[in-house]
Amino acid sequence: MNAPMQPMPVTTPPRQGLLGAWLQALATVVRDKGVMLLLVGAPVLYGFFYPWFYADEVLTRVPVAVVDRDHTSLSRQITRFADADPRIEVRLVAASEREAQEALWRGEIEGYAVIPAGLKRSVVRGENAVVSIEANGAYALLNKAVQYGFAEAVGTVSAGVEIRKLQASGQSAPQARASRAPVQLQMVALFNPTEGYGSFVVPAVALLILQQTLLMGAAMLTGTWVESGQHRARATTWLGRLLALCTLGWASGLFYFGWIFVLHDYPRGGNPLGALALLACYIPAIAALGVLLGLWFGNRERALQVLLFTTLPIAFVAGFSWPVEALPEPLQWLRWLLPSTSGVQASLRLNQLGAPLSAALPYLCALVALGAVCAGAVLALARPSSPLRPGAQAANAAERERRAY
Repeated sequence: MNAPMQPMPVTTPPRQGLLGAWLQALATVVRDKGVMLLLVGAPVLYGFFYPWFYADEVLTRVPVAVVDRDHTSLSRQITRFADADPRIEVRLVAASEREAQEALWRGEIEGYAVIPAGLKRSVVRGENAVVSIEANGAYALLNKAVQYGFAEAVGTVSAGVEIRKLQASGQSAPQARASRAPVQLQMVALFNPTEGYGSFVVPAVALLILQQTLLMGAAMLTGTWVESGQHRARATTWLGRLLALCTLGWASGLFYFGWIFVLHDYPRGGNPLGALALLACYIPAIAALGVLLGLWFGNRERALQVLLFTTLPIAFVAGFSWPVEALPEPLQWLRWLLPSTSGVQASLRLNQLGAPLSAALPYLCALVALGAVCAGAVLALARPSSPLRPGAQAANAAERERRAY
């Protein structure tokens, strides 16, 4: 009968300098295929394939229908103008709204306009007439294209009717156009000239990609050190490990800010020094938080299992895709414990809006404070003389015993 094996003792890595710890941590990452995939492979793959889904930027020729109940020259003119609009394409001219609804439910169209009976008669009499527009609200981009396309078509026809009425009253064509629109309005998107969805979402999501890949990679690597007993290390060793994680994170950040944004021609504020300052504060905060979570989980697989499902909630509380005011008040405070909250807001100001560094200084200070607190907690929890939590230590001993068997 074999005697039960004793748990492996927790060993302290030999004393080494900052450079040695940095090189050793980088070598550990290279040998660990899972961590290597998260810290190097995932940012590169996301950088190429995630923006590809939004390459078209603006939707054009969205299929729609027109329900013509008026059957007059005016209703036919509205249909022609709608079909000429680059946003939409009239695929169906229906006689009843029920027919258009069934086409919408089958996915053949994404919206329709209802031209009421008696439209031309109301216009001739000078009465108000309403053209209702229904669109697929499940997809915001399609809904926007349908609404804007029909609004432009109806607005153009309405302007022509008003100009003809003014000409009939004795005004010349230039006078009629000036009377109809005495103040010329020209709309120009300041920070998103193409008004594309990719230009809006990808620069912000890039910060989330940097955070989640580095967070999971750092937690997994730390879990490996905990399982092998190498987490008990001196401050110099841990600083070298954190520097190695930051090195990989900075490389990924420069890859996004310096090449991916330029490759896809996303709006940039022309503030490279601000972007460098952001990365200098953002990446260390993520690395320190990831190491701290790895120490807390005490297990390589558990770190990945937990952090893998946090990306979507983190995206909602970051403040760019969902209004912060709509969040519960506790979440409005707790979200500042995540580096992405400050990082996304600072990045949008520095990289997209062209704001000076002073405008993002509060967010950068929050990142520095968060990184310092997490790094201090790591050094306190993982110092050789301080045991880890009893539950985690017992779990680690049992895991090492199971691996030994």
